[in-house]
Amino acid sequence: MIPTREQAERLWRTYNDDVALWRHALAVEAAMRHFAGLFGEDPDLWGVVGLLHDIDYQRYPDQHCKVVRGLLQKEGIDELTIRAIESHGWGICTDVEPQSLLEKTLYAVDELTGFVTACALVRPSRSVMDLEVSSVKKKWKTAAFAAGVNRQVIEKGAERLGMPLDQLIQETILAMRKVAPAIGL
Repeated sequence: MIPTREQAERLWRTYNDDVALWRHALAVEAAMRHFAGLFGEDPDLWGVVGLLHDIDYQRYPDQHCKVVRGLLQKEGIDELTIRAIESHGWGICTDVEPQSLLEKTLYAVDELTGFVTACALVRPSRSVMDLEVSSVKKKWKTAAFAAGVNRQVIEKGAERLGMPLDQLIQETILAMRKVAPAIGL
């Protein structure tokens, strides 16, 4: 079963209650919906994958992407969704390599939404509404800034999508603007 948005949210809340993690899930969902539209894909499916991508992280941080298959199979979730979620941790916590456009996009935008969030939060406005690619790229060069964000994963993700990094950043900012109030930005 491919869950509806409402089913996915209920499922997410079964395993999580952290506000910051919820905001991240919403940011990734928005990015996935946005990119689905750009690529002519199903925004509902892509959005659900984005929303659920870290479903196991709060309860099982040391087993992230390793227990998600069991959790989601138990709920009757389809293989396409499960594999996409597993693949976003490729080279970090799983060896499931992103193959499909859906998987490659999730891999590319997951870390990037976190970096864009960090960039927005240090602005006077604390918002993505006035954030530009140039500001993100300026922070990109400072290794100590958002040090937990793996820039190599983002770069590799852009490369796998065949998309210039600046374009990936721009489209992610635009996606996050669509949900700015919900993600606190």
